[in-house]
Amino acid sequence: MRLTEFWAKMDTRFGSAYAESFARDHVLAGLGGATIEAALSRGDDAKTVWRAVCDEFEVPVRER
Repeated sequence: MRLTEFWAKMDTRFGSAYAESFARDHVLAGLGGATIEAALSRGDDAKTVWRAVCDEFEVPVRER
């Protein structure tokens, strides 16, 4: 998954204004206690990060 696709999915799911704030501030257990922003900065694959978001917020399969 490309970062552009990742951010498009985040915007769709959380809204464009909230997606950035959420990525910066919310810590996800599925990312080892890191924020989305930190995980992407350290080089985690965008698809892995998206899956962690989906698991944490029970995103329906059709939106994954």
